[in-house]
Amino acid sequence: MDMPVNYSNEQQVAAAFNAQSQIFDDLYGGNQIIQYKRKRVREHLLKWLDPGTTILELNAGTGEDAIFLAQQGFHIHATDISSGMQDKLKEKLANQRLVGSVSQEICSFTDLENLKDQGPYDCIFSNFAGLNCTDQLGKVLGSFDRLLKPGGIVVLVILPGFCLWETLLIFKGKFKTAGRRFFSAKGREAKIDGAPFTCWYYSPRFIKRSLREKFKLLEIEGLCTIVPPSYIDRFPENHPFIYSYLCKAENRFKRSWPWKFIGDYYIISFRKK
Repeated sequence: MDMPVNYSNEQQVAAAFNAQSQIFDDLYGGNQIIQYKRKRVREHLLKWLDPGTTILELNAGTGEDAIFLAQQGFHIHATDISSGMQDKLKEKLANQRLVGSVSQEICSFTDLENLKDQGPYDCIFSNFAGLNCTDQLGKVLGSFDRLLKPGGIVVLVILPGFCLWETLLIFKGKFKTAGRRFFSAKGREAKIDGAPFTCWYYSPRFIKRSLREKFKLLEIEGLCTIVPPSYIDRFPENHPFIYSYLCKAENRFKRSWPWKFIGDYYIISFRKK
């Protein structure tokens, strides 16, 4: 039996991202490592998509990925719990004349049974750890089967319970950051501009176990395993040659053990049986 959804935390998540929605793109758009992460995620996603694919995007944010996918000829139903993020996406779609390619709905991923547009879709996509903002990920994953067509694709980007780069911060005296993923079964507090909410960490094993009856695992890639996380300030600008080398090394080992399991994120994809 599913545990009750933590609506208090969902409300806190919505409030945090509402507050940051107007400045979100300005804060993170110029970060080279975030640009690297988006490129990696999109490369992984695109190789599984056929022309004309319909995509249900969870935690779409300000719509950077939705707009990119619309420009590639796909139709996206972009969902998010934050009305501020949805308003920003609506503004961007109007400016780029993409309204017909992206539909929007304010909806939590823990409430997908009440989604107005039930599809079915060719793909479900969630980027940059939005799904780590719930302790009910099993419930979310359990709703995918009825929302997807046979042969449909799932691509998720998740924070695991261990990150090598983060753990190494202990040697810089950043003990709280270095240890925040350890013993985190009850979640860990995260903040955006001082607004608190809870974040949980999930292993690939948990995702695979939750989807194994109806879905076949396609691939797992580590993301920011060798390349540093984006919160390591100005690493590419301060160390351009090292950064270039680390990008090449990560591209080589991203699907290899142990690198695919020890990054800041992992990208995991499935096909519906």
